[in-house]
Amino acid sequence: MLLKRSTPIRKFKDEDQERQFWADADSTEYIDWSAGTQTKFVKLKPSLRTISLRLPVSMIEDLKVLANRRDVPYQSLLKVFLAERLAQERGTGTRARRPVRR
Repeated sequence: MLLKRSTPIRKFKDEDQERQFWADADSTEYIDWSAGTQTKFVKLKPSLRTISLRLPVSMIEDLKVLANRRDVPYQSLLKVFLAERLAQERGTGTRARRPVRR
């Protein structure tokens, strides 16, 4: 993609600031989309945010037992469960990937 020289893209302190900027900005003032090419970002990792979640001890223990049976970390299994349920609620029916053993 070719950047237009008329309006330079400013520097951002973090992804949240950049995300907010692009939510309101007209990208055609900054990027010449007609000169773009399609690219796959095969090594791109999703942005992660740490959260604090209070769960009953018994629920965590059950999750650890299930994770142990699958030989995966329990937090990874929890992410899979959440992703599957979100897909179900959205109606996409997309199954989440199984967690990779670390």
